Amino acid sequence: MVPAIRITLAAAPSRLAVLPAGLLPMLAHAQAAPAQDIGGSLVQLVLGLGLVLALLFASLWLLKRLSAPRGEAAGTMRVISGIAVGARERVVVVEVGGNWLVLGVAPGRVTALAEMPRGQLPPTPAANGTPAVARDFASRLRQMLDRRNAP
Repeated sequence: MVPAIRITLAAAPSRLAVLPAGLLPMLAHAQAAPAQDIGGSLVQLVLGLGLVLALLFASLWLLKRLSAPRGEAAGTMRVISGIAVGARERVVVVEVGGNWLVLGVAPGRVTALAEMPRGQLPPTPAANGTPAVARDFASRLRQMLDRRNAP
């Protein structure tokens, strides 16, 4: 098959003059090679993607393990609660030792707002395991539907 390609390539000398000398063997091989199996290429693509995803998850797990505090530092501080007060601002309650710190957190800035002794969080009002916000929404939706369906 290679001699036939050489004859074909020799028949067009004007096109060959433009190609560098290193591309001629590659061109001959490309024309002589059979078409690849699409199923094999798809399997290779899926396996490569799986390998990349596995490496990504393994590196994230390793990063988490290496950055986690150990020993005494692991139990000295924890976030008790937090609430967003703006698009990028939060108020956070942090327990440090036996005290709670109320902190204002904004991009590039943390401000101490208050310090108080450690206490217990008040229980959230719930009935039948449903949070108050969900009950309030359900009751308001029911009222709106009743108003809409009333004659």
